[in-house]
Amino acid sequence: MTGDNHNSRQVVVTGLGIISPVGIGRDPFWESLAAGKSGIAQVEMFDCSILPGGVAGEIKEFTDSTARKVFPKAQRKSVKLMCRDIQLGVASASLAIEDAALPLDDIDHSRMGVEFGANLMLTPPDTLKDPNQACLDSEQQFHFEKWGQEGLGDMEPLWLLKYLPNMPACHIGIAADARGPNNSLTLEDASANLAIREASSIIRRGWADIMITGATGARVHPVKAIHTLLWHEFASEAANPLTCVRPFDVNRCGTALGEGSCTLILEEAEHARRRGANVLGTFLGAATTCVCGPDGKPDIRRAVSAAMRNALSSADLEPGDIGHINAHGLGGRLSDLQEARAIHDVFGDAAANVPVVGLKGFWGNSGAGDGALELAASLLALRNGVVPFTLNCDDPDPECGLNVVRGEPLAAGNKVVMNLSFTRVGQASVTIFRGE
Repeated sequence: MTGDNHNSRQVVVTGLGIISPVGIGRDPFWESLAAGKSGIAQVEMFDCSILPGGVAGEIKEFTDSTARKVFPKAQRKSVKLMCRDIQLGVASASLAIEDAALPLDDIDHSRMGVEFGANLMLTPPDTLKDPNQACLDSEQQFHFEKWGQEGLGDMEPLWLLKYLPNMPACHIGIAADARGPNNSLTLEDASANLAIREASSIIRRGWADIMITGATGARVHPVKAIHTLLWHEFASEAANPLTCVRPFDVNRCGTALGEGSCTLILEEAEHARRRGANVLGTFLGAATTCVCGPDGKPDIRRAVSAAMRNALSSADLEPGDIGHINAHGLGGRLSDLQEARAIHDVFGDAAANVPVVGLKGFWGNSGAGDGALELAASLLALRNGVVPFTLNCDDPDPECGLNVVRGEPLAAGNKVVMNLSFTRVGQASVTIFRGE
């Protein structure tokens, strides 16, 4: 089929693979969300005292041993060649393929591809200790000219391949023998929605029948912790980790580190029907934008509002057709207000009524992984006839003026969800799905 007739090809979700601080697998994940169980706690992987309270959304259940159990047999020896971001991504893809009951022995592998998002991946300081030590003189001065001859030789084998952000898509493609389009996207928090948009577009254009898509992010990392502290408004009131991230609350004080990955199996609807697949949701539309103001600084409000408008247009929907908004909801004083104003720009008077949920109070901010996790949460909630709720929003900020779902899940009459994400540099991505 040519790429010109893409509008006639419907795209559906037939599998979810979830690795998160509140559960591995879709049932444990949804049970935690429904019960209001947070995954933010004291970090155990490393000394995280640089951050307020030393807390984060860490996936304590996920270890190298866990990864080996989840990975396909042929890849289990490769765990040691993957940093944590890659491990999370490959593990979530393996769970998604299983969840979708994809018949890998029977499908046309040239019609299956991979589109995956990721953060930039960084080497832990311990990995560079010996190579750097080899380049020091007796007075502890570093000599760059020694690096090629003496420092580089002490690096771990295949060091570069362990931290490249395109490696999740590569490993997933190899594991699934996906011979169709394969691409990687690295746009921080906007990565997941953009990857899902691109994967859906590939199917609608007729270039594939199945796409493995999603994103992975692991910010619970010594260097990334420092970066996040410099880049984001950070939750400073962490005496109680379970309540430190409070999206859209009048007393919100910032975000927390997180990690997680979610993979969606997208299929052309007729392909899914023929094999008797269980459909979880239907793709309706998507958009992405990047906006800077006249001063050259990111304009998050305009970026988010433009992405929402364009996504509605691509889905041929009006704001009143949206059942709920799964917001980015960082929990920052300024970022939440900018997002709320963007929602008002698009929804007008209805912004005070459309249900809005922000889920980072459950797991913090993993960067790239969050958009897919948030979409999965909405699809699972809608499958159970409800909208998920926002944790820790005890006193909604009247300046935001949003109808924040809080306290318990909300009965869902309208199963259309708008899922939105944005970055600190003015990129925004939005997807719209209908839960089934």
